[in-house]
Amino acid sequence: MPIVTIQVTREGATPGATSLTTEQKAALIKGSSQLLLDVLGKPLDSTFVVIEEVATDNWGWGGLPVPEFRRRRAT
Repeated sequence: MPIVTIQVTREGATPGATSLTTEQKAALIKGSSQLLLDVLGKPLDSTFVVIEEVATDNWGWGGLPVPEFRRRRAT
C-alpha cells in the first residue's frame, strides 16, 4: 500500500485561539482517513494522520510571509 501524505495547514481557529480543539482534530483525522479509504481503498487501520499546526507567520506565500501576503491582497 502506498504511503500518502495529506498536509492540513491551520488557517486559524476561533479568533483568539492558538490551536484547533480536540474535537476539530478528531474530525480532521476521521475525515482524512475516510477520504483515503474511499478514494484509494486504504484501510483505516493502516492510515496515520499527523496534524502539525503551523502559525501563519511561520510560512510564506508568493514570496512573502502569509500575513503580509494577505494584507497586500486585501488592498
